[in-house]
Amino acid sequence: MSERKMRMPYLRFNGFTTEELTSLIPKITQVFAITADIEEGKVKVELCQRDSLTHNPRYLEILMFQRSQDKHDRIVADLHELLESGGFKDTHIFYMILDPKLYYKNGKPLTGYVVQ
Repeated sequence: MSERKMRMPYLRFNGFTTEELTSLIPKITQVFAITADIEEGKVKVELCQRDSLTHNPRYLEILMFQRSQDKHDRIVADLHELLESGGFKDTHIFYMILDPKLYYKNGKPLTGYVVQ
């Protein structure tokens, strides 16, 4: 398989409502795309509804392939600033790093890709 760039980030919001996020999502996807150096249309955003059995903070889970620590830090700093300015001061943000050998598309692992 020829080398292709792997750019598949997912942003999963938990503990938010659709109404709370609607106005922020365009700016969040734009800033994320610029900082992560990917096409804005590649950024996938989900709102996950949950039934908490104990007190849980609202959080943003970022699923993406490994980048440099500096890039991860800049992404979180930018998203934190946007969320805080939108009134969400105590949002936890964390990464779930995807492994191309354990991510399958059409039944095949994503090997031969270049992560940027």
